[in-house]
This record gives sequence, C-alpha cells and structure tokens, in this order.
Amino acid sequence: MHKGQRRSLLEELRGMGIRDERVLSAMDEVPRHFFMDSAFSQFAYSNKAFPIAAGQTISQPHTVAKQSELLEAQPGDSILEIGTGSGYQCAVLCAMGYKVYSIERQRLLFDKAVPLLKSMGFKPDLFYGDGYKGKSVFGPYDGIIVTCGAPEIPEALLLQLAVGGRLVIPVGEGDTQRMFTFERTGEKEFSQQEHGEFAFVPM
Repeated sequence: MHKGQRRSLLEELRGMGIRDERVLSAMDEVPRHFFMDSAFSQFAYSNKAFPIAAGQTISQPHTVAKQSELLEAQPGDSILEIGTGSGYQCAVLCAMGYKVYSIERQRLLFDKAVPLLKSMGFKPDLFYGDGYKGKSVFGPYDGIIVTCGAPEIPEALLLQLAVGGRLVIPVGEGDTQRMFTFERTGEKEFSQQEHGEFAFVPM
C-alpha cells in the first residue's frame, strides 16, 4: 500500500516543479510513515505537515524535496542539518549519499531519531544542542539546511560554509517564511536568492 502511495506523491511533487530525480529517488527509498505517529501513518504520503512530539512538525514532503533540491550538492558532500526533528529530512539527505551532521535541541526528538535512523541503516552524526551556532568542528560544509523558521540569518552558519557551499534557510517570524539560499562565493562574499513562501515551526 505504502509503495503505491509513495509513487503517487512523487508524481505530485514532479507536478509541483521538483526536477531533481536524485531527490525523488531518495524520497522513494525512505518510508515517511516510519517517522510519524501511528495515528497519522495512513496519511504519510499526502503532501501535508503533521505534528510530532515536542510541539514540532514533520515537514510537508514538497518542502523536504525543495530544500533538498536547493542544496545542489553532490554525493559525498558534507551537509549540516539544523533541526533533526523526526529524522525524515535527515534520512532523505543520507539516502542521497551525503555525509550528514544533524543537530536537534529537543531532547525528546533527539532520543527518538537516533535509534530510528540507525535501525534503518542510515549513519548520520547526530548531536543534541543549539543548532543556531552550527557545528564548526566538522566544518566547513558543502551545504547547510535549516528546517525551522529563523528570525534572521545566523552569521555562524554562513561562516561554516565552504566556498561554493550553500545555506538553505526559511527566514521570517509568524506562520510563513521566505525560503532563501546563500552561496559562499569567496572568503567574505555571499550571493543570495529567494525561493518563495513556506511554512515552518519557529527556530
């Protein structure tokens, strides 16, 4: 049942403009229902966000696909994720062949994500703590992805990008945010692009 629902979701995402087949293939490989409360699992392949523990949500599949696509990274690249949450976005990044580092500040979510991702055969490096500061010890990163709404751009994250690396981040307070990418073009130079409106829980 889930396999067919997953395929339908991928067709929907293609229709919404997701073009990177590596993203879609990874999302086909990762069972989203594993990351959701059993009460919602029948809706796991609808393009909606759902509540998880600690007042957080599992992002809408289109959001996961779009952020993954905007990274424009290559297999083997190092990616830092701010906000492990349920672990779903982290699993998709692992399935795309990246070396993933992920930080979660909610102990409840961290304690659930660690054994779940391990049981599925994914091997990200997971950390409990404040993602706003990043994790400079493992940087610089080829990509950084922020999975919660940020009131502003954390300078610490920009400075942990490798030259040529990209930060994908939703910025804004309130119910919706604007999605931005920042690419590090030099030691102190960054280019930025905006990619429309999305909804995230606050950072």
